[in-house]
Amino acid sequence: MGQTCEVKLLLLISSLCCSTNPAVVTLSPSSSQFFRRDFVSFTCEDDHSSAGWTLRRNTNTDTRKECEDWGQQVASSCVIDTAVLMDSGVYWCESTEGGASNYVNITVTDGPVILQSPVLPVETGEDVTLICKTETPLFNLSADFYKDGTFIRTTPTGHMTIHLVSKSDEGAYKCDIRGRGESAPAWLFVTGQEVKGGVDLLEPSLTLLVIIHIVVSSPYVLSMLLLVSICRQRPTEKAQPLSPTAPPPGEGEEGLEYDDVDADVTTEHRF
Repeated sequence: MGQTCEVKLLLLISSLCCSTNPAVVTLSPSSSQFFRRDFVSFTCEDDHSSAGWTLRRNTNTDTRKECEDWGQQVASSCVIDTAVLMDSGVYWCESTEGGASNYVNITVTDGPVILQSPVLPVETGEDVTLICKTETPLFNLSADFYKDGTFIRTTPTGHMTIHLVSKSDEGAYKCDIRGRGESAPAWLFVTGQEVKGGVDLLEPSLTLLVIIHIVVSSPYVLSMLLLVSICRQRPTEKAQPLSPTAPPPGEGEEGLEYDDVDADVTTEHRF
């Protein structure tokens, strides 16, 4: 029985440790805003390969549609050669077992200006560049940048770089090119660890992911603990019951100590 339990335990641990991690849907170029007629490429990636995942989307006209319904499969990517307004929506990767990746929301606009910013969360400490673009790109086009509606600064090239990004940099950014127009807001997500006052603080988004992972994996953990408990059970000899007043085995009465005993003890003999 012992060897059988050990084999089952090893198989369970192997299945848990070697399971495929959720995929991540990536975009090229990495942006949440696009002009009409722009090129967009989507890829489902995990730690092992891009195989085994299906790209889906929800738009105003589509629900859970696969790549073949709205794009072109090129190797492991799904490509939109010429974006249209109806391509605006939510995109994600889904496995045959029902697992889902992160969700990305893109907007295709016919406006004059867009803000190109990372569509995926960025890690604290990284450098992030925001690009203010027009449909007909021009060099050395100055742009005003705003965060949460507050003016930040003007850059002569239309590029703004945030060095060593932190949680305080998270928010809604937009840009304005004078004489051309203003972009729609684009949200910059920041995740990772920050050191404040010498104490490492986990970001709420990361903490939420950890909690979700624990909740999802709890049935497997409970199964493993139950199997370990069963394997450790072995038949044992029944121990003789001890009197409630008897000293522990191997100890004599002389070895016992009592504290704060003030009462007199009277022994009554009956014949």
